[in-house]
Amino acid sequence: MSVDTVTVKRVARLARIAVTDDEAEQLKSSLNGILAFVEQLNEVDVDGVEPMTSVQPMRLRRRKDEVSDGFMADKVTGNAPETEDGFFLVPKVVE
Repeated sequence: MSVDTVTVKRVARLARIAVTDDEAEQLKSSLNGILAFVEQLNEVDVDGVEPMTSVQPMRLRRRKDEVSDGFMADKVTGNAPETEDGFFLVPKVVE
């Protein structure tokens, strides 16, 4: 896959970056180099390779998936101007 100058200018406009014609040509060659490298990565055979989270074999620590209120409703609502039964009270906005 390769990009042309029109695509580079479109991407620059979407990113809100001002690009001159000379800069667009330089960016075009840089982006084409990056895309060529990514295409090389697609050729690597990864069949049978497990996904890794780290280079060191390890198990992630897990906690029980339990629903709770955090046991600190008083701390959470402590700075609120108005509360009731552990909930924030806010003014009605929609009639």
